[in-house]
Amino acid sequence: MRLRTPIALLGAALLVLVGPPLLTSGSGAETGTQIPGLRFMVPNTPGGGYDITARTAAKNAEDAGLTHNIEVFNLPGAGGTVGLTRLVGEHGNGKLAMSMGLGVVGAVHTNKSPKTLADTTPIARLTEEQDIVVVAKDSPYKNIGQLIDAWKKSPGKLPVGGGSSPGGPDHLAPMLMAQAAGIAPKSVNYIPFDGGGELLASILGNKVAFGVSGVGEYLDQIKSGELRLLAVTGPKRVPGLDAPTLREAGLDTEFTNWRGIVAPPGLTDGERDKLIGLVTKLHGSKQWQDSMRKNGWDDAFLTGDKFGEFLDEQDDSVDQVLKELGL
Repeated sequence: MRLRTPIALLGAALLVLVGPPLLTSGSGAETGTQIPGLRFMVPNTPGGGYDITARTAAKNAEDAGLTHNIEVFNLPGAGGTVGLTRLVGEHGNGKLAMSMGLGVVGAVHTNKSPKTLADTTPIARLTEEQDIVVVAKDSPYKNIGQLIDAWKKSPGKLPVGGGSSPGGPDHLAPMLMAQAAGIAPKSVNYIPFDGGGELLASILGNKVAFGVSGVGEYLDQIKSGELRLLAVTGPKRVPGLDAPTLREAGLDTEFTNWRGIVAPPGLTDGERDKLIGLVTKLHGSKQWQDSMRKNGWDDAFLTGDKFGEFLDEQDDSVDQVLKELGL
């Protein structure tokens, strides 16, 4: 998460499953990346950012010939901490990895999870992406200025939906928006959903006044005209999308989300290095690089111990921001 506000500065980075330079032979056996029986857990519902990232990474790895028959499965609940608890319980299982990101960091705090990311084996941070502010195509809000004006008048009457639990990226982004607009974060009517897939139906059905989610999750709906994009939350505009940044809209804040991969505790050095090697080669592959461009993801690749240090920093930062926002 990257938060630049009068109260906080958080570093950020990226999202799920990335990998390797594609060799022309495409042989996982030759590159040592084959992990028979590998499974990717997605700790939220289908259609969300973790899900899209994991399934994209699995397909890219297979198409690049790095490994085969990766199973991707969903285990949603409690902002990702149900999946986290399951992962930590799979001690020593070198054939399991979990897609995750800033949302899981926040959910550990807000759900008071007994298991934390410090209990896992860090594999890689993959991507970073901006959040987006969207409304349904028939919404009365034609631009971000109109939305902010209405929100300031009646913050509790304009529910905002996000695909993460309190403390996650889709919660922190509108809270920082509110603070920058002079709205008390505690007065915001935030409605959490377990992933962007669940959130989408509520935006389209006008069950929420606006939604906040990752840019890669709703590109198809934006391009088809089902959703109206009002703003992006990062430091610069997203190529190909006609929407201002929050700063351009007069809100002195910015925010980016990140996603990555962790594995169970208790892996041997060889098991850990093989997972890191697979993701590293995936990261360099043409397939993954093309997918990042298509989904609007920025590269934020970081592996192993350095990713572990980043997770520790993010844990401290989320705790600080939640306190500063009075949440």
